Amino acid sequence: MFNAVIDAPFGKVGIRTDGVTVREIVYLPDSAPNVEPDSPLAARAAEQIGRYLADPRASFDLPLARIGTEFQRRVWQGICAIPPGEVLTYGQLAKEIGSVARAVGQACGDNRFPLVIPCHRVVAAGGIGGFAHDAGEGYLRRAKRWLLAHEGLVQYA
Repeated sequence: MFNAVIDAPFGKVGIRTDGVTVREIVYLPDSAPNVEPDSPLAARAAEQIGRYLADPRASFDLPLARIGTEFQRRVWQGICAIPPGEVLTYGQLAKEIGSVARAVGQACGDNRFPLVIPCHRVVAAGGIGGFAHDAGEGYLRRAKRWLLAHEGLVQYA
């Protein structure tokens, strides 16, 4: 159950909260039904996501649930340092945080706050790479392609 589901140019975005923190943001296919925000926090998250979808330079100010391992949080902090319109490869980010590319890829896939923690800005050395543990060409990869193009990185579109 989502506290809000909003339209996005690449499908839908689902938002889960516990009333105090955002617990999860999920990319959903076009077929998912919209859900009006059911709390002030869900409305705030929906508004900020909508603002980003209109302007890739928009920032987020949401209380995120403290989840993940210490390593995952280190990866996610590294991802947050990548400015809009720029990318790092899994290997480059791994080098920055003292890890290996495969572990960084796993942490990217485990990110429960896409957009806020912009894991779409991490790509493979030879192309776009996977997204949310999906290496196929389904709606998740289409979302990553749209987000990168939205930030001006049309070579990944």
